[in-house]
Amino acid sequence: QVQLVESGGGSVQAGGSLRLSCAASGSSLSNKCMGWFRQAPGKEREGVAAIYTNHARTYYTDSVKGRFTISQDNAKNTVYLQMNSLKPEDTAMYYCAASYMYACSSWSNQSEYNSWGQGTQVTVSS
Repeated sequence: QVQLVESGGGSVQAGGSLRLSCAASGSSLSNKCMGWFRQAPGKEREGVAAIYTNHARTYYTDSVKGRFTISQDNAKNTVYLQMNSLKPEDTAMYYCAASYMYACSSWSNQSEYNSWGQGTQVTVSS
């Protein structure tokens, strides 16, 4: 089973940027759907973005399209989430997750993921 460690969270002002990293160990990124999820206080965890590593095809929830970019570095076995034009509503704990789901067909379905990181906090102030 793949182990995941997130990093890169922090506190920024609205309009700022952060890049989250998800380092994988125990398995390569190949043949996987790698997802980023977030959970704000009092809210359910939601899917933010995903990438199907075999084709580098990406998926985003509507609220982050045009602002966030998910990418992969196979040499480093790491997935990134570049977050630009951050808004206060982006404040949440962000989690990286891995799935063997083919082509990320249900990328926002948390039950499809079998490995999760510990999370990294992102706080955006107005």
